[in-house]
Amino acid sequence: MFKEFKKFVVRGNMIDLAVGMIIGSAFTALVKSLVDDLFMPVLSLVTGKVDFVNLFIALDGNEYATLEAAKEAGAPCFAYGNFISGVINFLLMAFVVFMFVTLVNKIKDAGKKPEAPAAPTTKVCPYCKSTIAIDATRCPSCTSQLEVVTE
Repeated sequence: MFKEFKKFVVRGNMIDLAVGMIIGSAFTALVKSLVDDLFMPVLSLVTGKVDFVNLFIALDGNEYATLEAAKEAGAPCFAYGNFISGVINFLLMAFVVFMFVTLVNKIKDAGKKPEAPAAPTTKVCPYCKSTIAIDATRCPSCTSQLEVVTE
């Protein structure tokens, strides 16, 4: 059992997955900082200094100054501001990942030569305009004798 576990752990895919998870968590922290420290303050200026973290509804009917105060009082809260922040985090994360993947694909494609177009395998009969095989000497639709193209 230990040998199988060791084989499972050192497989290339497992190592790649572990590296991806580590980089992903660091990337998540970076994007969270981007949203919380840079984007949300600018958004709060645009929206009239709305603090999204403190957008909530206390379900016990009382008024609280902040979400933290409501939680300390033990009030159940519908914290929709946190949800809005989460949606913005997700959208920014998706956009940053999209831009990163696009950049990586452009870098990968820059070294490739464009593929030559494939040679045609069909042609059009000059008499009945039906599509026929490129090497046909007689049209199967109208039975016209076709010129043989030699290269």
